[in-house]
Amino acid sequence: MFATLLSAAAAARLARGADDAVVIPGKRPMILHNDRPEDLETPLRYFDSWVTPVDAFFVRQHIPRPAPIDPKTYRLTVDGMVAKPLQLTLDDLRKLPQFTVPATIECTGNGRAFYSPKIPGVQWGRGAIGNAEWKGPRVADVLALAGGAPSAAYLDTDGADMGLAATPDFVRSLPMKKVMHPATILALSMNGQTPDIHGFPVRLIVPGWDGTSSVKWVIRLSATAEMNRGFFMNPGYRYPKFSLPPGSPPKPAELEVIEGMPVKSCITAPEEQAKLPLGAVALRGFAWAGEQTIERVEVSTDGGSRWRDAELSSPKLPFAWRLWRLDWRPSDPGYYTILSRATDSAGRVQPFVCAWNPSGYLWNAVDRVGVTVEKAA
Repeated sequence: MFATLLSAAAAARLARGADDAVVIPGKRPMILHNDRPEDLETPLRYFDSWVTPVDAFFVRQHIPRPAPIDPKTYRLTVDGMVAKPLQLTLDDLRKLPQFTVPATIECTGNGRAFYSPKIPGVQWGRGAIGNAEWKGPRVADVLALAGGAPSAAYLDTDGADMGLAATPDFVRSLPMKKVMHPATILALSMNGQTPDIHGFPVRLIVPGWDGTSSVKWVIRLSATAEMNRGFFMNPGYRYPKFSLPPGSPPKPAELEVIEGMPVKSCITAPEEQAKLPLGAVALRGFAWAGEQTIERVEVSTDGGSRWRDAELSSPKLPFAWRLWRLDWRPSDPGYYTILSRATDSAGRVQPFVCAWNPSGYLWNAVDRVGVTVEKAA
């Protein structure tokens, strides 16, 4: 395992959403953070459609992906607190009722590059996020086949990826309330495709929650009485229960497991430090709110003094983002700070200042982009 080393200039380009023109098989040119395991960020210019194409969708791997799984020999083990342990084939899963769930998946560390003081880890900018249509059987229906025990409080999900040397196995636990939600599925396709790099032939989709919960290459579901105690549940992917002074470490008892994602909007066009001609400008971006729906996106072109409502795309759904647009015609040349903030169906408003945390998770501060409008020659 080795990471691509980045200069300070390259890191700055990543934070702006710039494109390093790195090509990975099956992908458009992506921003490369690591090559094994792959950590690929989507350049902002690809965020121009409600469904993010598979070849433009970001990639986050914790450990190297497994060898491609043969669909003919694939087996899903369902065990633990069940009446009838099972070994299910892909055909078995396809015979169950199939459901399509539009859902945004966002890396928990998306936006880490913007925290101050800086935090170690993959320095994601704005592009570790994407919206796709996932299709497959409900996890609840799979557990029903095995006769899941009512007393089981959690479901452990394990993928086929294996850690090297002392690297722990990637196992995530979900509370049964979320497992049994009708939108929680075992995806057998993503936008009608089955890309290995995105965790197929079977990937768990936990809509509205952090991307880490949506385990890839699923080979085992185990109903349990308690939450898994492995590294990727504790201490990994936990967040302070209350705000901390920037730079201060929390005590383990002050952390809790990350679940639903916060309300958030991002500006995708124009990009940071763009030079624009004096005239009409289309401001664009996206907004999402975890398990809630996006109700409003406001945009300011004067650093927050005045705000205008942006036009929002359809459909309006929980779990999935909405694209937004605002047409702007600056009256004078000069430097402008563009801001965007979102409001969701629970009344949450995107904050101006994001609470600092020691892992750089859940960045959702009001987004800002600086541009220069130039008078025509």
